[in-house]
Amino acid sequence: MLPDLRQPLVRQLAESEAPRRYWHLGDEDGRAWLFESVEGDGHEQWAIRQVLVGADRAARRYWWRHLQDEHGFLTDQPLEVWELAEITEQAFEAVWEASG
Repeated sequence: MLPDLRQPLVRQLAESEAPRRYWHLGDEDGRAWLFESVEGDGHEQWAIRQVLVGADRAARRYWWRHLQDEHGFLTDQPLEVWELAEITEQAFEAVWEASG
C-alpha cells in the first residue's frame, strides 16, 4: 500500500492555530456527516476531522492519523459550505467522542 500523501498536510492544518468551524450534512437515506474544518489558502474550508454516521447508526472517524479505511475516507476536497449546516463545537465533539 502506498503512503497517503495527504497526511502531512492534514496534520499541519489540524495542528495549526487556525480558527475551527463545525458542520453537519444529512441525507434522505439516514446517513450524516460531521466535519471540523479550518480555512486554507483561497479562503476554502478544509476538513481536518470527519465523522460518518451510516444509516445503520455505526459511526466512523477520520483524521490525519486515520485518513481512510474500507468504509470511507476523510474528504480530500474543500468543503462546499453552502450545502452544510453550521453546528457548535460541542455538538461535533459529542459525536466525535461517542464514535471513538
